[in-house]
Amino acid sequence: MHIRITAGFFALLLFAVSPTRAQSSVAQTPPMGWNSWNHFACKVTAADVRGAADAIAKNGMKEAGYLYVNVDDCWQGTRDEEGHIRPNENLGDMKALADYVHSKGLKFGIYSSPGPRTCAGFEGSYQHEEQDAQTYAAWGVDYLKYDWCSASEVYPVSQIRDVYKKMHDALQRTGRPIVYSLCQYGWELVWRWGPEVGGNLWRTTGDIEDRYESMTKIGFGQAGLEPFAGPGHWNDPDMLEIGNGGMSSDEYITHMTLWCLLAAPLLAGNDLTRVTPVDLAILLNKEAIAVDQDPKGVQGHRLSAEGPLEVWAKPLADGSVAVGFFSRAGSYPAKVSVKDLGFTGAVHVRDLWLHKDVGTFDGEYRAQVPRHGAVLVRIWK
Repeated sequence: MHIRITAGFFALLLFAVSPTRAQSSVAQTPPMGWNSWNHFACKVTAADVRGAADAIAKNGMKEAGYLYVNVDDCWQGTRDEEGHIRPNENLGDMKALADYVHSKGLKFGIYSSPGPRTCAGFEGSYQHEEQDAQTYAAWGVDYLKYDWCSASEVYPVSQIRDVYKKMHDALQRTGRPIVYSLCQYGWELVWRWGPEVGGNLWRTTGDIEDRYESMTKIGFGQAGLEPFAGPGHWNDPDMLEIGNGGMSSDEYITHMTLWCLLAAPLLAGNDLTRVTPVDLAILLNKEAIAVDQDPKGVQGHRLSAEGPLEVWAKPLADGSVAVGFFSRAGSYPAKVSVKDLGFTGAVHVRDLWLHKDVGTFDGEYRAQVPRHGAVLVRIWK
């Protein structure tokens, strides 16, 4: 498969990294960490959260950049007489839980909704935005995922921007740096206005499932959104399913490869206390993570799709280019022209999953891609 990059592609990249885009003091690279929902859902307990923090601190994930330990839905109890939100008995003292996470050198995240109830039917932040923001700051919260759900019962979708900005402003008034994650499933083309309402990341689709079809539909569906990502504001194709058991190792490698090329947030969603060595190795691939966390902040772009084969590229700050080869059907060879990547003459190629240099090439590079698998290389002059 011969790939050609047009001038329009480089125009998109210039827009993506333009210094005139809104910047933020947090999330200068895509947030990395763990979220409770994909594995624990409403069964999450304080012990589960502490277990995740312990694992991250010990298994190499902290050193690799996974810093946020985020409690998703189902932590809420009732409000007291003054309206302050309190956690339920499964989570207990949230300040103590945040302190524990912080003691590991990690950051603590939480979840709410602008509606009366969360997606799972727990207490939302409707008419308590200022109060909840102050409570979160007092607990030591570093990250808020704000999920639309029942907000549709009290707000027309036409007000979605004002609704999300209301919580952002409340968070700002706390004086605490808090990553603000908009969860509204890509409604109203959120990537166009997310930065204006203070979003550091925003979901671009519905929920991911631990199935190859779900993951690839969401991941490959990000094509065209690259102009809207950059330092402080990222497109979010949802959390990682790696380690939850619904996909093969090749499929999880595709998941990680694609999310890294997309400059997506990397939030593990498995039980880290029982992760297999194979799945942990996928999460800990520091060369792939470096592609995701590259300071240039460019989201990768689909160069070509030919039947089951896709090739994506992401320019990096050091002048190299990360290239991902994917096969959504059988095992097929795919190739990319080094000239069309902006290079002339011989170039160096390093395979980021094999962790080795694979030679110097002039003309084109060919990769054999396994079924449902991926090859990730870095090419430089």
